[in-house]
Amino acid sequence: MADVVYTADIKIERIKGPHRHAWIPANDQPVEFGVHSAIAAHYGVEPERQISTTLDYMMAAAGG
Repeated sequence: MADVVYTADIKIERIKGPHRHAWIPANDQPVEFGVHSAIAAHYGVEPERQISTTLDYMMAAAGG
């Protein structure tokens, strides 16, 4: 196996319920994660506001 080339330094902070902040490389401010629409309904939560999910970011990173 090759040597490790990169390790991401990431910090996650839970704010309330599904609302989280993530400090990720190359961002000075935290990235927000939460739930919205059908995802909120699936998990039976009513968020205070609609926030993109981790799944949204994963799909965007994979090219849609």
